[in-house]
Amino acid sequence: MGEGGRASILVIGVGNPDRGDDGAGPEVAARLRTRGVQAIDHAGDGAALLDLWRGRSRVIVVDAMNAGAAPGTVRRFDAIREPLPRDLSLASSHAFGPAEAIETARALGRLPPSLVVYAIEGVSFTLGSGLSGPVAEACRRVEREIVAKLRD
Repeated sequence: MGEGGRASILVIGVGNPDRGDDGAGPEVAARLRTRGVQAIDHAGDGAALLDLWRGRSRVIVVDAMNAGAAPGTVRRFDAIREPLPRDLSLASSHAFGPAEAIETARALGRLPPSLVVYAIEGVSFTLGSGLSGPVAEACRRVEREIVAKLRD
């Protein structure tokens, strides 16, 4: 893909790297930046997300989830085709987090043309801890998948 096409793509890694597996989104974003992909870290404030993706044709959001699945489980959602599942529990500490922002943007007609969400199941969200082994491996898998899809 040429540079002009990449300019309209944005990966948003949501989370706090100082809260254990909540750092999954920023970890994937950091890995993608080393590959030349425009990727930013975001704390998870849903209202700010609406501004971040304004004018982008393709947005990918990566966040940790706490849904009771096996640690390191990755779920991928095409947020344009259908609403996020009601039982999706992203790990944001914000009352109006990424999931709420996406559904609000849908209602307001402010979704980007392409919006994919990767949710990585965490096991520990303890302040001051790093990524668990299963989540670190999941971050590597998500990085590889995103890079492969950006080549399409």
